[in-house]
Amino acid sequence: MTGTRSEVATMVILREAATDEDILAGWPVMRVLRPHLAEADTFLARVRRQQGDGYRLLAAWDAGDVVGLAGWRVQETLIRGRFCYVDDLVVHPDRQRGGLGARLLDGVAAAARALGLPFMVLDTGLDNTLGQRFYFRYGMLPGALRFAMPIVPAP
Repeated sequence: MTGTRSEVATMVILREAATDEDILAGWPVMRVLRPHLAEADTFLARVRRQQGDGYRLLAAWDAGDVVGLAGWRVQETLIRGRFCYVDDLVVHPDRQRGGLGARLLDGVAAAARALGLPFMVLDTGLDNTLGQRFYFRYGMLPGALRFAMPIVPAP
């Protein structure tokens, strides 16, 4: 295919991965971000279970292939009220730095805006410096430092 990376990125279609087939089509890309999801069936089961809690999976499709994903949900806390939380953002390594990550976040932001949500929030690892640079360029600023610890053995 000819064209610049940004021209190619604009040919990509964003739509929700709603069917089992759509979700499974995204598994190879999600494994880039979540390598512990070693089985496609495990990925599908987790997405379906999370959808029961409002999780939505926006996929970037190019010629029938998923090349990027953004998983998000509506959350509510006392400090922010209702807001959009981005659980997962991943673009296939061959397609990174071509604008797809920003397009996926734009798609999530548009859906959140339509729901009247005033904030979009996500977490990233302290060691994910490339991701942090991307979020800064996108206009997101750090708003907290999250602390975590295991309380039960992982399933």
